[in-house]
Amino acid sequence: MTKVIYFAGGCFWGVEHFFKGVDGVREAVPGYANGRGTAPTYEQVYTDTTGFAETVRVSYIPERVSLQELVKLFFAIIDPLSLNRQGHDEGTRYRTGIYYCEPSDLPVLEEAFRLETQLLGTSPVTELRPLESFFPAEDYHQDYLDKNPGGYCHLPLKAFRYLRLVQDLKYLLGDETDQIARMSETAALIYERMHFFWVGFYRVCGDQLVLGPFQGPSACLRIGYGKGVCGTAWQKKETVVVPDVEQFPGHIACSSESRSEIVVPLLCGGEVTAVLDIDSTDTGTFDSIDAAFLGIIAEVLAPETITAPSEIK
Repeated sequence: MTKVIYFAGGCFWGVEHFFKGVDGVREAVPGYANGRGTAPTYEQVYTDTTGFAETVRVSYIPERVSLQELVKLFFAIIDPLSLNRQGHDEGTRYRTGIYYCEPSDLPVLEEAFRLETQLLGTSPVTELRPLESFFPAEDYHQDYLDKNPGGYCHLPLKAFRYLRLVQDLKYLLGDETDQIARMSETAALIYERMHFFWVGFYRVCGDQLVLGPFQGPSACLRIGYGKGVCGTAWQKKETVVVPDVEQFPGHIACSSESRSEIVVPLLCGGEVTAVLDIDSTDTGTFDSIDAAFLGIIAEVLAPETITAPSEIK
């Protein structure tokens, strides 16, 4: 059985190309949604007078990819706080939105919006509405980036790299239940694919984080609760992005070559069991794209990283 959901995420060229690469997506079709009147032309939509938004119709197989997963990926590639603007594109035609056909999808979508609001600390400006109308775009817009590999795309290249990384990681981990093995494979794959300076895990052991599987130069063996970037992410139970480690109060310098850092907690039952720590030799390396996709990776790991902190030896 195939289901359908509609994503408006700015210019539809990149959004279409992204979702075409998602395992379980059967078809991604760019078009115009939720405007006034009959089928518009691109030139008419471009005037911002029709009410239509550039939108991608995503047909997917729920047994292979869930609606929840698709929405997480969608929020990972947009700026949900930017009104009528994504990347360099501005106008109501570039507003973000999720449009649904089946009422049974609404509770799932509402929960996704609730979680996104919790993550952002404020409500996203992304629309959540029933689909009122959808018209496929002209032929030259279909598969645009396949026809024009060097064409404009407002999505950063690393979003596509992260997508493949996430999907390959799920395949590689399979039904493996050993948490050290899963962390080891994850650290190696991120290090190999994304070329970061240091990628690794610190495990919660009592009142300290203890070094786990990693890739890169030697690192600190133990970090206290609330200490440094890793300890802060543990304490706050949230991802911490540091553009310049020299400006982070209490930064623990495991290596003088590290200039920016991101730390993502792995949660089980609301408690942190470990953190994923990634360092770069450049300042300003990490942003919301990294945070979103590394958060998805943390969720991939979390179901099997189920040892409670008090039980870790």
